[in-house]
Parts: sequence; C-alpha cells; structure tokens
Amino acid sequence: MSLEVPIIILILAIPTYFICLWGLKKRKAGTDSNRKWLALIPTFIFSPLIYVGLIMIWIFSISYYPTNDFNQTEWNSNVEERYKMSEDIIESKILIGKTNTEVIEILGTDFLSNNIRSITYELGHVPRLFNIDPDYLEIKLENGIVVSVHQYEG
Repeated sequence: MSLEVPIIILILAIPTYFICLWGLKKRKAGTDSNRKWLALIPTFIFSPLIYVGLIMIWIFSISYYPTNDFNQTEWNSNVEERYKMSEDIIESKILIGKTNTEVIEILGTDFLSNNIRSITYELGHVPRLFNIDPDYLEIKLENGIVVSVHQYEG
C-alpha cells in the first residue's frame, strides 16, 4: 500500500479533528480535559468517509456529460462532441427504416465505413474514467434499410 492514501487521510483528519473538537465544545459534551480525546472518535470515523466521498465526487464529475437532442448542423460541425447527440439518435429511432442514402443525407458523408451491412460514424471521446478511445455509432442495415443503431467504444 502506498503512503499517499494515509497521508491524505491524515491531512483530512487534522481539520476534521478541530471541527469535531469545536462541535463538542459547542454542545458542551464531556469536560475540557477529555473533550480532546472524545474528538478523536468522530475524526477516525469521518476522515476516511470524507476521503471516499471526495473520490466519488471526482469520479462522477469526470464521467458526467450532458445529452442533447440531435441537431444536424451541430453534428456536422463538431465531430468531437457527437456523443452528446448519440443517445437521442438511438432512443428516438430516427434512423430506423431509413435507407443508406437517407442516413447519409441526415448524418453527412464523413462516415468511417459504409458497406452493405453497416455505416459507422465517429462520436468523439465520451467523458469517462481512463477513456482513451473514441466511441462510434454503428448503423446496421438489412436489404439497404436501417434495422438497428448502437454505440460502442473503439
């Protein structure tokens, strides 16, 4: 185990200790002589909880991204942020039943692959922990008609 985690918890423990000491003093809990020792109990409990809470807040904040309704102009102008509109494309099923040509009219000609069975568009890098690969929107075709649309990480 590295020393970083205990040092960070210790750094969090110092202000936590003084806050607990202040809270005990305000509540007039214990005596002046034992209040310092009583403040250690909540400090040992709360310091690791605060550490885990801060880690969770950090993870949620870097993995959050807003979703937008599909906008053809935005789709064509901002390739790196297409992932924001992919959920709307998939859930609204706006491409289901369309032909290969109609899909290209809607999403543009900058696809990565276009063959008889599928058309693939790059969506950019979806914000998530340790994400280094872009996501893709794959549009599956049967007999030249879109039957499914899904997103996958490259």
